[in-house]
Amino acid sequence: MKNYLQLIHHPGNTALFKSLQMSIISIKHNNPLHIHAQGLRGTGKTTIIRATRELLPKILRIKECPYNCHPKKPLCPEHKGLSEDEIKEIGIELIDMPFLEISHSAKIGTVVGTIDLEKISDKNNPIASLLPGSLPRANRGIVFIDEINRLADTSPELVDVLLDVMGTKPGRIQIEETGLKTVEIPINVCIWAASNPDEEPGPLEDIRKQLSDRFDLVIDVERPKDPRIVKDIISIGFKNGKRQSYVKREYPFYKEIKEMCNIYREIAIPDEILKILASIYVDFNIESIRGIESLLTGAKLYSALNKRKTVTFEDIYFSAPLALRHRVDINTLTNVMKFLDKLLKETNMFDKTNENQTEHSNKFLNLDSNQKQKRNKEKKNKEEKRSSPTYPNKSRLISFLQTIKKACELLLKAVTDKRRSKTSINKNKTSNTTGSSSIADPSKIDIESPYKKAMPIKSIDVSNIVKTEEDLNELSRTIRLSRKLN
Repeated sequence: MKNYLQLIHHPGNTALFKSLQMSIISIKHNNPLHIHAQGLRGTGKTTIIRATRELLPKILRIKECPYNCHPKKPLCPEHKGLSEDEIKEIGIELIDMPFLEISHSAKIGTVVGTIDLEKISDKNNPIASLLPGSLPRANRGIVFIDEINRLADTSPELVDVLLDVMGTKPGRIQIEETGLKTVEIPINVCIWAASNPDEEPGPLEDIRKQLSDRFDLVIDVERPKDPRIVKDIISIGFKNGKRQSYVKREYPFYKEIKEMCNIYREIAIPDEILKILASIYVDFNIESIRGIESLLTGAKLYSALNKRKTVTFEDIYFSAPLALRHRVDINTLTNVMKFLDKLLKETNMFDKTNENQTEHSNKFLNLDSNQKQKRNKEKKNKEEKRSSPTYPNKSRLISFLQTIKKACELLLKAVTDKRRSKTSINKNKTSNTTGSSSIADPSKIDIESPYKKAMPIKSIDVSNIVKTEEDLNELSRTIRLSRKLN
């Protein structure tokens, strides 16, 4: 796997790099920022997300706590309610921030939690206890889900769990097992996800809109368009045509994260910014207030990432397309960005930085528009294919059908000719027997009558009506014999 410092930044993935760093700052403050990266296959979404794991800082927890409880705020069933002295006696430790993945083969038990079979099957001291799943074990860390649109389509029960975890901040998770007490714990975890909306089963917002709305920011990752950038990407790990060993270095972000976290804790939001956000929600009929909350959270984190202690219009500009694009239609998003443009010009705050941000927002709008047109076109093509059958070789099929048509015509002609000839023979035969009359003479037609005279039903014996198999066989032989004699 590529290392983080080996990755190439370009205009198509810069927003993803920044958003992931913002999410790391957010989880340090127990206010997780959920990220969804989407784009065409092969654009590096999964690679970037997995490589960002190297930026994760260390966290302090109660020693060997499976739920990663903070020593000052223990929340798990094992340590909740313990005093400081009791926690000191257990001990504390510094560990890497958790980074776990949920695969498409995952089950509820492996994601949420289940009975600990190892403890319950212990011969010396069998104990019924819970084994936490991926989500509880990732508390105060990151959970990554690749191809989340497929997971939403095939595993609705896991989606319900994610809705609980992502619905509030902190989220909640409930572990239930037969015979054990239900365990409910608050959980702080950032959900990072990736998907390709152009592949089956389609965009996440079309499959499970609730889950799509739970993501604070949705980032579109584009392919690189500069040949020099492509050259740098495909030559990662090589120098002068030879493989180069990677030398691990310290990341600047790793050193600066403490400073950024301190800034985020003290960041100020001008009243003017709050009024603008409230106006956007009301005037543009935004359905989910979570969208405005995500926009504000993203703006605060982007401000901290740039080491600013006050939220500015630049921060709003960066966050608006990411926070709203999956919650509103393209026309509404375009109008929101035009509204912000107008505000900037009216307040004389339109500087070079804002111009760059306008370009950034326009890029997302154009991308949205292009993707939407592409999706509509693909959808239309699929519907046309479903409504009309497709043939691998049209000319060959036409030739085959014409051959069948000719064969049917010849067969029909032969049958018609045969019928005509048979009719003419019958006519000749009739004319020979009846002369010029077209009606047959009954006296000249052989009529076969029953071999016995008809009798009234009342005079018939029951034995003559109800016959055994032997009687029927005998009767059949008699009839055949009488016909031969006649």
